[in-house]
Amino acid sequence: MAKYLVQIVILGTQIIGRAFARALQQEYQASQEAARRAGGGRKGAQSAAANARSSITVEESLKILNVEKMDPEKIKVNYEHLFNVNDKLKGGSFYLQSKVVRAKERLDEELAAADNTKTGKEDHR
Repeated sequence: MAKYLVQIVILGTQIIGRAFARALQQEYQASQEAARRAGGGRKGAQSAAANARSSITVEESLKILNVEKMDPEKIKVNYEHLFNVNDKLKGGSFYLQSKVVRAKERLDEELAAADNTKTGKEDHR
């Protein structure tokens, strides 16, 4: 009986180990793909790092705020509208309101990085 129990534990550990290794590999590949899509090199690495820090991508942020390009005025207008519509006191969703805030923060970060690039300053995080 103990022999079978040990075999089950070993088999379960192997399965979990393989799944964990596959998950790490997929995460690494996704990170590399995100860096490549962001332009590769230093800019791509900075963009991938910003995505990891904020846990939201620029593309996802644009979709959440319903904007097609990085237009600060349109972003601000849509942010204010979505933030107010999702106010919990007005029957909205705190979760959705949080997503709107995170999306705005991520786009503001991207706009600041683009502005720093234009003025010749670099972001050294």
